Amino acid sequence: MTTWTPASMPDLTGKTAIVTGANTGIGLPTALELARHGAHVVVAARNPGKGAAAVAEIQRAVPGAEVEYGRLDLSDLASVRTFAAGVGKVDLLVNNAGIGMIPRQETKDGFEMQFGTNHLGHFALTGLLLPLLLAAPGARVVNVSSDAHAMGRLDFGNLDLERGYGRMSAYGRSKLANLLFALELQRRAQRAGADLISVATHPGATATSIFKLGPLQPLLGLLFKGPARGALSSLYAATSPDLRGGEFVGPTLKLLTPSETARSEEVARRLWDVSTELTGVRFDEIAYS
Repeated sequence: MTTWTPASMPDLTGKTAIVTGANTGIGLPTALELARHGAHVVVAARNPGKGAAAVAEIQRAVPGAEVEYGRLDLSDLASVRTFAAGVGKVDLLVNNAGIGMIPRQETKDGFEMQFGTNHLGHFALTGLLLPLLLAAPGARVVNVSSDAHAMGRLDFGNLDLERGYGRMSAYGRSKLANLLFALELQRRAQRAGADLISVATHPGATATSIFKLGPLQPLLGLLFKGPARGALSSLYAATSPDLRGGEFVGPTLKLLTPSETARSEEVARRLWDVSTELTGVRFDEIAYS
């Protein structure tokens, strides 16, 4: 797998891919390569100006690319619902967008910002798009997690982190939730006999705006790899025919073993139930009977 490059990707003509946070970071090269290989790509991002700029950049790099912008604010469940209602077809959903290591804030719905944006927003988006995904042969959902998930702890009595908030620990918790969700989505899809696979990725340390270094921001490029390399695990997870549902792809495209907590079906089911209650989004098509 280590010899795999984006040139190894299959022809995606006729496929529709949605990439959240595709205006920046690893999301932009992910969207670009999917478009280069023929997919109709939706750049799902919060800021219309940045989204339009990303679309223009992709079109310059790939003349004739089928790419469009869709406004999506994952920290606002009303925005998630509006975006999903405007989608007519989707074969591939890359839940890429994320924020990290910020002071404690809350989403428009009152959730702790990192958990609410990174996990609950993507949980709701995936559930709302599920009927379309199940209608697409060989549909795939990719959740971008992190090795930071191993430091995550889920206290269901303190999900808003009104007690004991830490920037990095809250980020780790959100990445743990991403991985728990990816694995539980696969279990439910498989149990329902659905033609859908769910996988997760860890891109590795990448120079993106998720790291806030102030005036030292330019040093990121010296310390970490660039976004194009960081996108490799997402692209492999999104398109490789060799990948099976429930696998966790690392930055060198080797399969990683999730933490013990991330592998816990009991924790995953509880998180799923809580997420359903908080977002109001149900996955009835693959619900446990």
